[in-house]
Amino acid sequence: MAMQAAQPSAVQAIDSRATQVRWVSATTVEEHGWADVESLLARPEGFVWIDVVECDEPGAQRMGDLFGFHGLALRDVLDRSHLPKIHAYADHLFLILHAPEAAEAGHVHLVELDQFIGRNYLITTHGPLSVGVSVETATRETSYVLGKIAGGRLQPATPFELSYAIVAAIAHRQGGYLSTLASKVAALETAVRAGDERDPEKLLESMFLLRHELLTLRTMAAQSREVYERMSALTRMIPPEAPPLIADLVNRFERVTHAADGEKDFMQGVIDFYQARTSTRMNVAMERLALIAAVVLPVTAIASVYGMNLIVGERTDVVQLVIVLAFMGLVTAGMLAWTRRMGWW
Repeated sequence: MAMQAAQPSAVQAIDSRATQVRWVSATTVEEHGWADVESLLARPEGFVWIDVVECDEPGAQRMGDLFGFHGLALRDVLDRSHLPKIHAYADHLFLILHAPEAAEAGHVHLVELDQFIGRNYLITTHGPLSVGVSVETATRETSYVLGKIAGGRLQPATPFELSYAIVAAIAHRQGGYLSTLASKVAALETAVRAGDERDPEKLLESMFLLRHELLTLRTMAAQSREVYERMSALTRMIPPEAPPLIADLVNRFERVTHAADGEKDFMQGVIDFYQARTSTRMNVAMERLALIAAVVLPVTAIASVYGMNLIVGERTDVVQLVIVLAFMGLVTAGMLAWTRRMGWW
């Protein structure tokens, strides 16, 4: 499929650096400006794809004026949403989904992608972008799909098919991120089994942070799956080609969810094993300390009573001193024998 650039429009209603307008047909992908959108919508045999990076208030207003989008949907485009959602309108669907992006340890960026899916148009908007998330990261899926179209490896016939390709890339990104986390889980499990406790606090913190990343990813995939399960029930509002594509996306997100559940449970098992072993070692140490205290206590008690009165220079009572020392040794030996018999050491 060839990529063609149309002549630049004299008037650009939205910043062309942040907005890409494309005409997608079976034979070509054409680059256009915002001023061409109305004429493109009137064309047969193809559809319009508008990709917006961090939509602002004027841009949202212009989209609302041209396409008749609901004000609440436009507000969702402008504000960050932490939950995926779907809203069905008479002539289009509105979706919010998230892709994962690793941040500092234990934190996962929710890279938001909003979509308006109509009969002859698809509008994708990215953002608002979190600190540390680049435009390249936010547009990774849409850029990947555009490359497939330009290379002739993908020929979407409808806006929903294009949306499916983008969301499938998001599911793949979730799966790839899960593979990275699984490798970290395996490394931590090896360290725990090897008894590497040079910095136990750091090791335990790493395990809890990794478990949190797995939980975040699992939640993201499960909520995405619920969005498409809800979409599958909107039989009167989805195009005829949608059901098998929706079923495939549900399956993709479900696989990520189940795999994340397995890794999360395994990570929790490693944490439980580490805590149980550490607790056991602490209990053994406390038992030994208690044993030492129990053995020394009688000796200390006798010494406190007789110590100052047995060794008094010329008046030392040697017989009494020997008897006391022998009794102390006998008590100590008896305590050691008893604790040995009880299995304390």
